[in-house]
Amino acid sequence: MLSALFGKQTTSARTTMREVEAPADARAWPQSVKEELLGRVAADGAVLVTGTDLRSATDVQALVRELTDGPLREIEGFAPRQQLAEGVYTSAAWPANQPMCMHHELSYARRCPRLLFFACLEPPADGGATALADAADVLDALPPGLVEQFEEQGWLLERSYNGEIGATLAQAFGTEDRDAIDVYCRAGGIDTSWQPDGTLRTRQKRDAVVRHPADGRRCWFNQIAFLSEWTMAPEVREFLIEEYGPDGLPFTTRYGDGEPVPPEVVEQINRAYDEATVRRPWRAGDLMVVDNLRTAHSREAYTGSRQVLVAMANPFSAPPPRRSQGRAET
Repeated sequence: MLSALFGKQTTSARTTMREVEAPADARAWPQSVKEELLGRVAADGAVLVTGTDLRSATDVQALVRELTDGPLREIEGFAPRQQLAEGVYTSAAWPANQPMCMHHELSYARRCPRLLFFACLEPPADGGATALADAADVLDALPPGLVEQFEEQGWLLERSYNGEIGATLAQAFGTEDRDAIDVYCRAGGIDTSWQPDGTLRTRQKRDAVVRHPADGRRCWFNQIAFLSEWTMAPEVREFLIEEYGPDGLPFTTRYGDGEPVPPEVVEQINRAYDEATVRRPWRAGDLMVVDNLRTAHSREAYTGSRQVLVAMANPFSAPPPRRSQGRAET
């Protein structure tokens, strides 16, 4: 039986990160507490289990298999990861001195995980928390007119795979074969535009607000702010535009009608995330289980080495957006 230590919340009315201790018999605890643990994730949006004996990718893989039908393979990732065991990955490659903004994992994919598992094998010297924010809180904090616009139009993600910045074709799709990539993209509602130099540009339209399948709550579920060109450092953005042109950025987001999302809207969204954020420094042996649909997560800047493994489970298939989109221009 898990013993609750506390339920912590910030100024947000709903955001809660429940912290519990793992039972003494760490080899048997997944079977003995599965129902209670997953029930608490459903109730609170996330649970932090302390004191586990997780020490390797195979340990994490075995635990996820005990708690779910097994870890999912990542596809369409925006940044490189290293797979350490089947379905268990390193954190996405991202500069340690730059924070990774709030987002829902793979919220731009037609098929995304409902559950995320973060296992800390080695905490950083300072910083590096995986912070959380409740998606319903964020939705409530945003201006109603902005929510209505995104809810009506959806949002567009544009990506450019140039082989130098962000994930390569092989890292994102598991292959460099054009035909295989085109088949996958057509099935997922992604428009493809192969450039004369062999690089790929894609465009996909997704809903910005979804209803949670468990209780029907409306959740702000997207990566409009995170994958915006305005999240890049100004000098990086300027260099990339000079190098690849304004249409060749590794990623950027638009309103569903194709109009750019201005920087002030990105700032509004990130302020709403900030108001709903809770965090706790990592300790070795910590396991965080997150409901990916109702809880956004981020990664804060850090110093020293940091080893937090990631696994995804329980697929959620988002319905197609209500409005169609045109082909990406070549």
